[in-house]
Amino acid sequence: MDARAVSLRNSNLAKEGIDPRRGQMKSDTMPTFRRVTDDFLDMKESEVSNAKHFAQWGSTLATYVHPTIGDLPVSEITIDDVFKTLKPIWGTKNETAQRTRGRIESVLNFAIAKGYRSGPNPAIWKGNLENLLPKPSKVQNPQHMAALQLSDIPRWWAELQRRDGTGAKALMLLTLVAARSGEVRGMRHDEVEIFSKAEADKKGYLGLWTIPKSRMKANVEHSIPIIQPVYDLIQQAPAKSDLVFPARRDGMLSDMTLSALMKRMHESDDVGYFDKRSGRAVVPHGIRSAFRDWAAENKQPRDAVELQLAHRVGSKVEQAYFRSELLDIRTKILTDWFKFLKGG
Repeated sequence: MDARAVSLRNSNLAKEGIDPRRGQMKSDTMPTFRRVTDDFLDMKESEVSNAKHFAQWGSTLATYVHPTIGDLPVSEITIDDVFKTLKPIWGTKNETAQRTRGRIESVLNFAIAKGYRSGPNPAIWKGNLENLLPKPSKVQNPQHMAALQLSDIPRWWAELQRRDGTGAKALMLLTLVAARSGEVRGMRHDEVEIFSKAEADKKGYLGLWTIPKSRMKANVEHSIPIIQPVYDLIQQAPAKSDLVFPARRDGMLSDMTLSALMKRMHESDDVGYFDKRSGRAVVPHGIRSAFRDWAAENKQPRDAVELQLAHRVGSKVEQAYFRSELLDIRTKILTDWFKFLKGG
């Protein structure tokens, strides 16, 4: 490149606020971490198919990172800044802290690619932050979701049957099929296929509830066989909404709706509903744990149970086979589970 070309290039860089000698923006025009986060998320939005997962990116950074380094010029962020950001949550919310660290690293990688700063990235773990923060395995204290004790389930189910309202019906369906709260609360009528009597008699179940992969934790489509009590609940749902269990204003029920209902049931019971291991009051997600405990105790086919819980089983080929071939077995499992709920 001749002198004239170099001079023109440097002139153009200077107009953009970039110091030609350093290849970086001058400090007075350098974007902040907060600003670079916005640009990074704008870029990333097009490649993320799960809207909930994408929202978590912005929420995590806004909650745990921006208060500490959000207003710092992105070129000036050091390992000490990242350390100070992560330290308050590393021991108490380690899983969240690890995700946060990875997201800081991604934003700073984006900043390096844009020429806002030069490497190395101060948020890298290996050979870097691992020398300042304890290993995750040393500070993690995972807690399982508080689950219903099997001896309490028939009493709890009978009480739930006496409850009215959309939240109660949603919790009933969650219990009947051991689904996650978000899967049930977001259930749509167009996800449900009800068979003709002839087809239902042939298959052994009344229809299928197929949850699209965009609403599944593992990003894999999940089908659930519809047994009679599930069919009855769906038939009670209002047809005026696309959602099977809409909130009063036609939006999706809040997760707190189901949690609050379980809390009221716990508080109104003479004994209450406690998790056997932790002694904590039960929560909606713990119903899945109770279903798994019941299945193990009653020697239900393990692979079919795991598939009902939307857990991955075997290789991709095996997973495709299981999804198509174990619906009849899962129907029997759900039927036996329903009998147990009723005290049978």
